[in-house]
This record gives sequence, C-alpha cells and structure tokens, in this order.
Amino acid sequence: MNPDLDRLQPYPFERLGALKAGVVPTASLDHIAMQIGEPKHPTPGMVTEELIAHLHGLSVYPTTKGTPALRRAIAGWLARRFGLPEAGIDPERQVLPVNGTREALFAFAQAVVDRSRPAVVVMPNPFYQIYEGAAVLAGATPHYVPCTAATGWNPDFDAVPDAVWDRCQVLYVCSPGNPTGAVLDLATLQRLIRLADAHDFVIAADECYSEIYADESAPPAGLLQAAAAMGRADYARCVVFHSLSKRSNAPGLRSGFVAGDAAVLERFLLYRTYHGCAMSMPVQAASTRAWGDESHVVANRSAYRAKFAAVLDVLGGCLDVAAPAASFYLWPRTPIADTEFARGLFAHENVTVLPGSFLSRPVAGIDPGAGHVRIALVAPLDECVDAAHRIRRFVDSL
Repeated sequence: MNPDLDRLQPYPFERLGALKAGVVPTASLDHIAMQIGEPKHPTPGMVTEELIAHLHGLSVYPTTKGTPALRRAIAGWLARRFGLPEAGIDPERQVLPVNGTREALFAFAQAVVDRSRPAVVVMPNPFYQIYEGAAVLAGATPHYVPCTAATGWNPDFDAVPDAVWDRCQVLYVCSPGNPTGAVLDLATLQRLIRLADAHDFVIAADECYSEIYADESAPPAGLLQAAAAMGRADYARCVVFHSLSKRSNAPGLRSGFVAGDAAVLERFLLYRTYHGCAMSMPVQAASTRAWGDESHVVANRSAYRAKFAAVLDVLGGCLDVAAPAASFYLWPRTPIADTEFARGLFAHENVTVLPGSFLSRPVAGIDPGAGHVRIALVAPLDECVDAAHRIRRFVDSL
C-alpha cells in the first residue's frame, strides 16, 4: 500500500462523529445540521429538466475534455463574470470540465507536483482538507499559512519565508475563503502572481464560493481577472476551480471546471485521460444550461442575504460574530473550547456545527481554527432562525 496514506489526517466529519459519539440530544427538538456546506436551496428546474432530457446520452462514452458546447458556455461565463478581455479565454485550450472541484483540487496536485525534487505545497490555515491530502499523496510537504483576525482572516503571506517559496510547487488559495468567508482583493492576487513568477510555482485558486457574496455591486475578484488586468492573456501559472454545487445548488450534479494556463491544463488533461474521470453527457448538458443563466444565481444570493440578516439579528450581542464578505458560513468565536461548544450545543439543543480546530493545524503552538466554529447557513430560513435561537439559548446557559 502507498505509505503516504498513513500520513493522512482524519477527515473533519469523521472527527465530528467521534466527538458526538455517545451524546443523546434533547428528544423534543428536531436536529438542525449546520456543519456541512451542502446547499439546501432547490436546484433550478431548468437544470434538472436538461439532465432528464439528455438521459439518452448515457449510452455514449463521454470525452474527458467535454463537449465544445460546455467549454464555450464556461468560457463565456468566465468572460462575463470576471470582465476578461474580448478574446476572453480559449474554450479549446484553457477550459476543462471536472466532476466537481473536490476531485479536481485533489487530482491537480498529483499531476503538477514534480516528485524528482523536494516539493512544498502552500495552503491557508484553516483550510479545506482536500488541499492537505492532495499534497501528502503527491509526495509533497504541506506548508500552512495562518488566517487570523489580524490579517482579516486571509492568509498571512508575509509570514512565508523565501526558502519556502523557493520549494513551493503549488499554492492553494481559497477566495472567498472556507471557513471564514474572507476575500482576496485584486492587488493581493496580483502579488501572488508575481511571487509565482519569481519562485516558479502554480497557483490553484479554489473559487467555488465566488458567486455567494453580500454586496451585489462588488463581486469577489478572481485570479484570472487579476492576471488579465496585468496584461497576461495566457494566464501563466494561474488555474482556477469553479463549481455548480454552491452557485446553482447542485452538489449532487458533481459538476465544475478548471480554467487558466493552457500549458498546465494540457498536462492535467493527460493525467485525467488516464484517471478516467470524464463527465457524463447528461451532466454536461445540464451544466451547459446552468452556466448560461444568472437569474437563479441572483435569487440564490438574495436568499442567503436574508438568512444572514435574520440569524445575525438573533445572535447579536451573544457571540463575537459578523457577516462575512462572501460564502454562506459564519465563523464565530466560542466562549469555551470549540470542541466543547460543538458537543454541548448538540447535546442540549440538537444543533450540529463544526469545530474550527477540525479545519486547521497547530503551527508553532498556535492553532488559528481553535476557539471558533463553522456554521453553514444552508438550511431553509426558518430552520436557520430556529437554530440561531437555540445557539443563543445555549450560550446564555454557559
């Protein structure tokens, strides 16, 4: 067996299951799940209808590269959303459909990391654990960059020594961030591009929360947008990952894409051809339809804004918490240890949240996720408000 499998950490939800083991919550209260970022808004009817209408495509082997129609739809959406130049992005060479960002973020490191020399993969801390697992199984060493209140919950890139940048082969960034909802601005993204040039690494930008944001007039910037503003139409060393899971409330569709540097994507396509991970034809058809419509995305954002407003109105003065710039998570400080808070909240109020320390790693004696919990506002509005009242009642009881 691959010995690197033994280096993998338990997944956050496995740890959460162990934390809750043996706890019997109050029977009179229905359970409210707020631990996982699984959207519960309805999947748009046009997407499901397109999927059903193309079920006959199950009789066809799909190509790894995807249909030209899907790649054109993705390229068009990227150009519109991020204001890319008229030439935009080449759907033939700079776009690759994937079965959701999770599998692509993992596979990317396997294809990009050069095992013939010592490799470091830099990532935020706290983080989406796929980055760490991808680095470990690619034979690289993870380097964790703290995200704290002092840096606006974004990674403290100033804390990364030049020696680490010199060994870096992949930099994972997540903007809007999971779990904090923090957003990297255009200037920071451009600084990272210059660092990638200077130290010869690839930036893997996880932008799967980019379409859930607070201010309709100020959508989060993207890595390709930052590159284009620098006059880099080739998007050298820049690769972005997007998904329909959050944008279109379709986590079960397992549909997303990778886009950017054509030279990198050419090699990634070679890897994926052997990997055997082509998207089915019905899913490609439904995805083509989804990337071409924005009305359902605008409605989605409005629903999340209503939930943030209602929940924060209840929690005001109860917890140290504020609305994020983007994403559908709250990242409050806890008045007791985050694990005790999560276990107690489940026991007394039958609400499940995720301890922040399950999403982070202690470095130099500091754990940037400890003392926080991640609360996903994915349930219907009434359930989110009910959960907020229960959280407040639990905090008041401490």
